[in-house]
Amino acid sequence: MTLVLLDTNAYLRLAKRIRPLLGVEFGQKQYIPTVLKLVEDEVLRSPRLRSNYPWFSDADLKNERLSKQIRLVKEERAGIEAAASVLRAYVLADSQGYTTLGRSPPSPTDCFLLAYGQIRPAIVVTDDLGMHKLAGDFDIDIWHGHELLKKMLGAKAIDNDLVREIFTALENNGDLPRTWQEAKHTEFRKLFGPKPGDHDL
Repeated sequence: MTLVLLDTNAYLRLAKRIRPLLGVEFGQKQYIPTVLKLVEDEVLRSPRLRSNYPWFSDADLKNERLSKQIRLVKEERAGIEAAASVLRAYVLADSQGYTTLGRSPPSPTDCFLLAYGQIRPAIVVTDDLGMHKLAGDFDIDIWHGHELLKKMLGAKAIDNDLVREIFTALENNGDLPRTWQEAKHTEFRKLFGPKPGDHDL
């Protein structure tokens, strides 16, 4: 079994359309998508997120999160918090590296997620480029949201139509990250074709 830990933005991009999403095992490596309680907390304390994603409070989705959430015992949490503080200190010591190339410095919450992936272990899913840099520096397994989609598609946990629907919805909402735009015509070339202006040789 391999835990796949979604950060807040990854969850918000996928959970409305992939139902159920959490706790559903797929693939030969028995991937299981899940979230930590801090995802719930982050959305509920943000008026902007609550306003932009009113479906987050849908009873079925709320029950899914509660039933599939990972609960940490005191000793586990202490170990993860210690590792997270090391990651956070590393970020603060390299502020320039985390504010270039479209990156933003990982927050304490982001560092906690990555520390969880480092210790448990789990694969962290996020489109945050700063988190990808930090994960690379510490050899922590990490995916973009579109990589999770690709894995689920390959395992037949979702179909082509749903992938197209998700890309279209994110595009229409102005929420398609640059990495997803690039993946659309590379990783998902069979679905979307070559990038406009490209020519097949």
